[in-house]
Amino acid sequence: MDDRKKDQSIQSHANFDGDSATGNRTQIRQDQQNQQPPQIDPSLADAQAVAALLGVDPNTGLSQAEAERRLAQYGPNELASAPPVPKWKKFLAQFKDPLVYLLLAATGISLIAWFIEKANAAPGAEGGEILPFDAIVIVLILIVNAVLGYIQESKAEEAVEALSQMTAPQTNVLRDGKIARINTVDVVPGDMVVLGEGDSIPADGRLLAAASLRVAEASLTGESVPVGKNVDTLAEAKALGDRANMVFNGTSVTQGTGRAIVTSTGMRTQVGKIADLLQATDDDDSPLQKEMNYVSKILGIAVCIIAAVVLVALALTEGFNDIHDVIDSLLLSVSLAVAAVPEGLAAILTVVLALGVRRMAEHHAIVKKLHSVETLGSASVICSDKTGTLTRNEMTVERVVTPSGEVQLTGTGYAPEGRMIAIPDAALSGSAASAAQVEAVATLAVGALANDGELRENTGAGDGSAASDITWEAVGDPTEVSLIVAARKVKADRKYANYTRIGEIPFTSDRKRMAVVAQDNADAGRLTVFAKGAPDVLLGYCSRIAVNGAVRPMTQGDRQQILAAVERLSAEAYRTLGQAYRPLGTASLADVPGVAINAAGHVVDIAEQSDVLENDLIWVGMVGIIDPPRTEVRDSVAEAHRAGIRTVMITGDHPLTAARIASDLGIIDATGAADLGSTVLTGTQLDELPDEAAFDNATRNISVYARVAPEHKLKIVESLQRQGNIVAMTGDGVNDAPAVKTADIGVAMGITGTEVTKQSAKMILADDNFSTIVEAVREGRGIFDNIRKFLRYLLSSNVGEVFTVFGGVMLAGFLGITQPGSQGVTVPLLATQLLWINLLTDAAPALAMGVDPSTDDVMARKPRKLTDRVIDGQMWGDIIFIGIIMAAVTLIGMDMHLAGGLFTDRSVDAVGHDAQMTEARTMGFTILVFAQMLNALCSRSHDQSVFVGLFANKWLWGAIALSTLLQLAVVYVPFLNTAFGTVPLSAGAWVECLGLAMIVLVASELRKCVLRAMHRR
Repeated sequence: MDDRKKDQSIQSHANFDGDSATGNRTQIRQDQQNQQPPQIDPSLADAQAVAALLGVDPNTGLSQAEAERRLAQYGPNELASAPPVPKWKKFLAQFKDPLVYLLLAATGISLIAWFIEKANAAPGAEGGEILPFDAIVIVLILIVNAVLGYIQESKAEEAVEALSQMTAPQTNVLRDGKIARINTVDVVPGDMVVLGEGDSIPADGRLLAAASLRVAEASLTGESVPVGKNVDTLAEAKALGDRANMVFNGTSVTQGTGRAIVTSTGMRTQVGKIADLLQATDDDDSPLQKEMNYVSKILGIAVCIIAAVVLVALALTEGFNDIHDVIDSLLLSVSLAVAAVPEGLAAILTVVLALGVRRMAEHHAIVKKLHSVETLGSASVICSDKTGTLTRNEMTVERVVTPSGEVQLTGTGYAPEGRMIAIPDAALSGSAASAAQVEAVATLAVGALANDGELRENTGAGDGSAASDITWEAVGDPTEVSLIVAARKVKADRKYANYTRIGEIPFTSDRKRMAVVAQDNADAGRLTVFAKGAPDVLLGYCSRIAVNGAVRPMTQGDRQQILAAVERLSAEAYRTLGQAYRPLGTASLADVPGVAINAAGHVVDIAEQSDVLENDLIWVGMVGIIDPPRTEVRDSVAEAHRAGIRTVMITGDHPLTAARIASDLGIIDATGAADLGSTVLTGTQLDELPDEAAFDNATRNISVYARVAPEHKLKIVESLQRQGNIVAMTGDGVNDAPAVKTADIGVAMGITGTEVTKQSAKMILADDNFSTIVEAVREGRGIFDNIRKFLRYLLSSNVGEVFTVFGGVMLAGFLGITQPGSQGVTVPLLATQLLWINLLTDAAPALAMGVDPSTDDVMARKPRKLTDRVIDGQMWGDIIFIGIIMAAVTLIGMDMHLAGGLFTDRSVDAVGHDAQMTEARTMGFTILVFAQMLNALCSRSHDQSVFVGLFANKWLWGAIALSTLLQLAVVYVPFLNTAFGTVPLSAGAWVECLGLAMIVLVASELRKCVLRAMHRR
């Protein structure tokens, strides 16, 4: 076939098994992926026909040149991420805040006032300021805040991207007649993928060959048991989970080998369709974002009301006599807006959250969005999958039951480290216990021989001499690998070192057992059948039993005893597997009675002769296997409970297993584990609930769910949210993605999680550990506490400024700010002075409070409710009280330096009013700065004395020192005097400033004493 015909063939038929991807991310991706709809379903077509339509020889695969051409045509084999937001849009998004809108309005007003003043300046006069400095300063500050927010969010996104790039998956394909290992992203339609145990399937494909092939499709279909695969053409179209001749992207091989021809890659695969659908869902704001929007609106409305009241009052009392009165009124509005808005709030909040993101990353929690940090700290329910998160995801043989007794194996996971311990039994003699241990070794040897798993030893960066340099990898079915590990723990591997497998009767879901035939090279090649399977099934093929080194006929009593042991282990949540064997007494299968021989004199495939080989077996024992809980998780569950956080386990496992693990971890008590009906609900039982109210009642009381499907997870999350909970939901498979997306804080697994789930989540666990979630909750609560601290500080400072401006204007004549007979409005503090306070002297202490150590045990409190405000009534009380005190001492300090006031120093009478006003503003400006420095210390707690942990935060003291130096500079540096309208102060004036500022601390302490006294009652 020439290249042109190949292109036509591929163009028509490469996009099998699904529609072309919609909503592609770029025009290039559209050109690569928008193929013609498929003419046939590959599951309904013969494998050779599929290969022919894709233009590939199954025996040699694609040539490298052809593969490169197809890669250029169809694009990389990867899931398209969400449409990348342009950088300019990300930058402009930083301005989406009501407070920013208010400041922009203030900027506009300032510009209008400047233009009016310039336009109405008398001929030859200077016309006021050369440039609109107030407007310029405000805009510059907004730009700085936006740049800071953009940079910090970009860093968080880079951290997530770095996680996804930690390992580049690879795949074995047939190219130019040779097996080559390539990056999965380079797989193309028509590639021949070579599959083996433990491989991740890189794309959707039609099977051409399969040998005992089983695939774990839980990440796609939710099926918890690996699915058997074959090459047979389907007679009719079937559901995804029933297409036995197809393999799908994102699934993995647990057993056997196979070869498949790739029919769909990237977004054209089944996983790609799900990923595309998920991207249509919008993200909701976090509770903190909603609260900050609310606070912004409240401040904006408040300042508008205050400005309106002041302007109306001035219009009624004095009127607007000329254009200068209008300008003064507009500048008053600007001053009020600048005073009310904490300009540094957005930047400080961004930095504090970014620091929290960094600390969480150090604890293996990668947060994708800054505001998600606080959301997790507010979580009231953590819904967690069992496997891999609460447990180690490492199947472990813990019990071995033999005819002579029972033993226990120590050690967990895939490291072959542990020993055998006899379980005390008063009815057993010492010899019987010894016999039980010998039989246990034999049982594990049989299980390791009748096995398709592999335990790989990997050496790390060291020389391999240290134990820490060695890691163990399970290849194949985890249950089978657990038998190999157990056998190596007790040195049972020595018993089968001389055996060589010559044939296998594979496991199927119908047979529920498997067997191998192996020859003993140390015994003239004599053959033995080794079998394992479900104990109740395998017993039906056993006629003898090995007891204490001797083989005798199996009695009915033996069978009943074995079945009773199966029931007992199952009740303890163990998965049981029986082991048996049968010596064939010959070195040739052809000599075994009943074995079929074909016309050529060869033995027919033994997989078809199970009825001959799998009978008259000798029972040796059985094992109890469990996926052990993570040792650290029990303490984390207890810590979560102490913090008022409910832990919910959602698993597809058996109810008995779920109850056992939940009991071990403290999610339910031992009594609850014994009474499954009241503590565990299955997916079937959830489906039987009559209505939403019954469902909500069930989720309110039940914390363990077993045998659930993906849609059940989503319903459970939605039900918990209806009850007012902030829900964290973990997930790894594609089928978990909708529930993870719906949860208030979706948590994806960094190791076992699929790309689709990671994209849906707000946080990724780099270590897949439940304890990391609890640690993130602790960090989130600490961050939230610190946010409240600096909000209390910033807003009380801003309210103090507003009250100062408002009071100074309304009481101007009373305080001496305006002289008798004067007209117009005189603001007590200039807009530039207020900006200096908000952006420089306030910012450093507020930022230091963002890393303030906890003043109490954050995990000893109940979670916040959705209805709880970040700034609650108590905090508003703090803010208004301190704001009034600040305004009062500031205006008193100004009054002392103005003629005609209540507390006027008579020595100022000789100075002109303009000079008095400049000095008074400097006094008020400086008093307000130092009052806010002391307020920073007071704002660390609502009711705890400032002297408790006074020096715990060294950063705060450094910030106060920096702010003090900045204020000294603005008072004494000449060019700053000109810019900010200040003059140097005398030593006596400094004493007045500090004395008046101290009143804020004294008033705060008195109020806290009253609050503590009220709490003790």
